[in-house]
Amino acid sequence: MIKNIASILLLFISVTLSFRHAWDTLHYKNNPESVKVMENLGISETFIPLLTVAALATGVLLLIPKTFFLGNMLNAILIVMIMALAVRAGNYRMVLMEIPFLIMPLVMIWLKYPFKFK
Repeated sequence: MIKNIASILLLFISVTLSFRHAWDTLHYKNNPESVKVMENLGISETFIPLLTVAALATGVLLLIPKTFFLGNMLNAILIVMIMALAVRAGNYRMVLMEIPFLIMPLVMIWLKYPFKFK
């Protein structure tokens, strides 16, 4: 029961963060701090729509039982990519801040999809 509640809570947080990141990435020009972070990481303006689509896809894939694993893998890959870009930019603080977000999809894979009853 506790495992199921933890899984549901992590799923809700992960899906919410995915959709929020997609929205923020799509509207990054409205936030000067986001523009600065994107420039520091070396993310070009042509790459931003791809990040938006990947974040949206992650949120949707997490909600479907058959694609739950794929959604978590995509989420982990995106986080590792951001961590690698931060290392390249010398922003080690960002790398450390991303570690809990990297652990989250791995824990979710271990807990399995919460609404799948046998």
